[in-house]
Amino acid sequence: MLPWKRVLRPLTALLLAAAVATVPAATAHASSAPTTGWNDYSCRPSAAHPRPVILVHGTLGNSVDNWLSLAPYLEDRGYCVFSLDYGQLSGVPVFYGLGPIDQSAAQLSAFVDKVLAATGAAKADLVGHSQGGMMPRYYLKFLGGSDKVNALVGLAPDNHGATLSGLTNLLPYFPGASDLIKATTPGLADQIPGSAFLTKLNAGGDTVPGVHYTVIATKYDEVATPWQSQYLSGSDVHNVLLQDLCSLDLSEHVAIGLFDRIAFHEVANALDPAHATATSCASAFS
Repeated sequence: MLPWKRVLRPLTALLLAAAVATVPAATAHASSAPTTGWNDYSCRPSAAHPRPVILVHGTLGNSVDNWLSLAPYLEDRGYCVFSLDYGQLSGVPVFYGLGPIDQSAAQLSAFVDKVLAATGAAKADLVGHSQGGMMPRYYLKFLGGSDKVNALVGLAPDNHGATLSGLTNLLPYFPGASDLIKATTPGLADQIPGSAFLTKLNAGGDTVPGVHYTVIATKYDEVATPWQSQYLSGSDVHNVLLQDLCSLDLSEHVAIGLFDRIAFHEVANALDPAHATATSCASAFS
């Protein structure tokens, strides 16, 4: 083995380990979304909440583990809630979101169509964590999703790439590293700042007309860094820093999507702005 390859393999392992650290430990039955509770295709949206909510997991997440807290939170508030698995690699169970992101967006498109057909709703709302808050923008921009989606809410979305606290800046010092990541985990390569995917996604503006965008970020994020890069620019964008709502909130990239009820309260506000209430530290107990 060439010397640079001996150095490259530990770096690649480090990148993957850092990504793995951003998702919860997978359960033995996390390979398929639940069919009771959320993903109930007999659910019909109410007059109060006329659109189904589709939850989009992050890199190395799945349709169950990512949403064990947020899905019931929204169900308890009267929403029809659904989640999908996307970006599966052959031979890699449980950990998803690793495939080419444009193909993942096509999977999301098919899932939205399925949910709309089942519920009879005209449009859906999307809530995504990390890659799941960014990937739907490709669907909205290039796959006709803007006609089928009312709102996109991103929890720590890596809208302009994920530097892993600067770790990806080391890639140019290891010849072949980027090519190896692209060949083995293209979904990770697509999220590196400056990638062809992100360049295409963000060219000509961050948003498309007709969709309401909300970004909920935390200044303690260690993945989608700097955290300001998560913000979107556009005429119908609400960018929120979690610590402006509650200075005591210490959530980082994982916690904001997994169990932070302060962030969840702001998600609920974004889904139903006409009945929004102030988000504060007390929202953790609401």
